[in-house]
Amino acid sequence: MRIAEFDYPLPPASIAQEAIEPRDAARLMRLPRREGPPTDHVFRDLPRLLRPGDLLVVNRSRVFPARLLGRRDGGGAAEVFLLREVGDERWEALVRPGRRLRPGAVISIEGGLSAVVETAAVGTEGRRVVHLRTESGPLEAALERAGHVPLPPYIRRPDRPDDRARYQTVYARENGSVAAPTAGLHFTSSLLDALRAAGLGVAELVLHVGPGTFRPVTAVEVEDHRLEPEPYLIPAETAEAIAAARTRGGRVVAVGTTVVRALESAAGDEATVSAGAGETDLVVRPGFTFRIVDALITNFHLPRSSLLLLVAAFAGRERVLDAYEQAVRRGYRFYSYGDAMLLE
Repeated sequence: MRIAEFDYPLPPASIAQEAIEPRDAARLMRLPRREGPPTDHVFRDLPRLLRPGDLLVVNRSRVFPARLLGRRDGGGAAEVFLLREVGDERWEALVRPGRRLRPGAVISIEGGLSAVVETAAVGTEGRRVVHLRTESGPLEAALERAGHVPLPPYIRRPDRPDDRARYQTVYARENGSVAAPTAGLHFTSSLLDALRAAGLGVAELVLHVGPGTFRPVTAVEVEDHRLEPEPYLIPAETAEAIAAARTRGGRVVAVGTTVVRALESAAGDEATVSAGAGETDLVVRPGFTFRIVDALITNFHLPRSSLLLLVAAFAGRERVLDAYEQAVRRGYRFYSYGDAMLLE
């Protein structure tokens, strides 16, 4: 199957540049997986759209302020985009301008923070290892002070202080993502309480989102696309909650594509999930057999993206692309700060 089959036209005005307030006022398109037209709702309608006994599974990974702006030795501007910690205050990172920052170069960042480039660029992206240093206090605190929210490139404005809260789910707890698990951005504490009061369960897992979430699929054939491994953790209580939901006839409702990939990566025999930590490079594409997830809450995704492949695998390419076309006509807002879909 060719990636060109997962393209669609999107007017720039449909790409959300701001988060809607309150969170649960976002619009929600409900799309049956098999047949029937999409219907329009508001996200706070979820307690009456889902069924008592259903289990929502959310990703509690927290976005850390991964983007550092500073000045290099010669005085020019520089940027360090942190990807993952490799130990001893050293991080794998993307550094710009890449050609001018050789091993040994020092980038001075506000708040008494500095980054020393330790390795030459590797790979097509030019990844480096940088050593972060702080004049005083814990490094994590310095990063929180000096770092910027890593908004995706299609949000064409500088990050603002309010993005620190809005580009974060209300249940985020564990640092590690460089992009938000965006389906969860629509939940409020009161909505979660309302879901529980309606007889639904809520369970958590962790999958730290890497930079691959921003990348389009470049392979001509979708079967040739590969994803970078991302770490995940499924707590024992979440695996037990899934088993209990199955026993009572409830559905597993994944909040976001990250939850789908974690659960399906940990799927065992007879629709069970194995608790524990691991890494996943699972690419979910049309033809995939879902063993755990029965319903999906997700945002509207980029053309030619692995996320769109996953949604098409869940509900069918033609149904999904037709729903996207209708969403554009109906004025839905797309991508990270946009509206959501419920596929069931």
